[in-house]
Amino acid sequence: MRLLPLALVLGSAASLAAFGSGREACDPDNGGLTLPDGFCATLFAELVGPRHLVVAPNGDLFVAQQSRGGGGMTVLRDADGDGHADRSEQVVTGSATGVAFANGSVFLGFNDRIVRYPWQAGRFGLAGEGVEVVTGLPSDGGHGATTLTIGADGALYVDHGSASNACAAARGAQVAGQRPCAELPTRAGIWRYDAAATGQTPTTGRRWATGLRNAMALAIEPTTGVLWAAVHGRDRLNSWPGFSDEDNAEKPSEEFGPVTEGADYGWPYCYHDPIAGRKVLAPEYGGDGVREGECAEKTQPAIGFPGHWAPLALAFYTHASFGPAYQGGAFLAFHGSWNRAPLPQAGYRVVFIPFRDGQPTGEYSTFATATDSVTGLRASGVAIGHDGSLYIASDGAGKIWRVTSTR
Repeated sequence: MRLLPLALVLGSAASLAAFGSGREACDPDNGGLTLPDGFCATLFAELVGPRHLVVAPNGDLFVAQQSRGGGGMTVLRDADGDGHADRSEQVVTGSATGVAFANGSVFLGFNDRIVRYPWQAGRFGLAGEGVEVVTGLPSDGGHGATTLTIGADGALYVDHGSASNACAAARGAQVAGQRPCAELPTRAGIWRYDAAATGQTPTTGRRWATGLRNAMALAIEPTTGVLWAAVHGRDRLNSWPGFSDEDNAEKPSEEFGPVTEGADYGWPYCYHDPIAGRKVLAPEYGGDGVREGECAEKTQPAIGFPGHWAPLALAFYTHASFGPAYQGGAFLAFHGSWNRAPLPQAGYRVVFIPFRDGQPTGEYSTFATATDSVTGLRASGVAIGHDGSLYIASDGAGKIWRVTSTR
């Protein structure tokens, strides 16, 4: 792992955005991020393939790593409080995406299983070997990465991503979809397991919600205990007659909404049109971009983000240090996508979603982008520090930033 040298921070004091008394200074260029006024960043660490992040009770940052060349989980510590990790240890090997902390344990989501590792406050890293909480997760076809979140009641929610674009009978343009879709009993939904148990499988878990093509970004809204998700929408609308390249780029929505038990977001039969603000039938099932049909009765999102931004991670902000405008809201990391082609790529950012009384206001704003390129921030993880700082990961850049308020 390469760390930003402390000398780089201290050697140009005149250009640093200094905090108040007792706080560290930020990097002169915010580590390559563009942020709203009143915020600055340090390049916290550099490592291969960082995906989801979680902060342990002692402030250490656990990082899931997805990489064809290895991956695993690394723990990072900023011992001197200067905003840069100065201690690092890879504690687990094997490509992973999801990570969570609950009841003194770290949970890591590999593609086909979830493993729970013991943790102790007085140690750096893990306190012992892991045990398998869930095995046999579906990982063939598309969307094999495992993401997860844990509720206060010990419920372990896991995304079972779909294996296909729209459950078509075969790959290729203008192929009718399967009805009923054979994937839905085991995939394209969220399953609930018991975080305290071991030896669970998808057949012993409970399908919590369905019709979610790939709900990579999961988090519990802390005041209500409700699960929220952001979902990757389907691709290739322009392979069907009557759908333009512009339709394909802007539609369907990347849906963001609450996921209560029994919710059905409609995939593969339906998709959400962010321009019309409603769900319509997919062309694989007789849709023309206008007809609602059965989709009028499906679960609707709270916000429909533009197509193919690829939401990847979600974190609710409960701290006061960013100010009242941010308290209670959510940070959502977008990975960006090539699927808007031939139109320009888009996404590649972290957005902030204000909440009031446990519900989103319906607005959102861009919070972080890469300074040097519109596609430079392939945001892959977000986490909130105990001091109110925001950690942002980018697997494309191999970087993790720590964002703080200068107010």
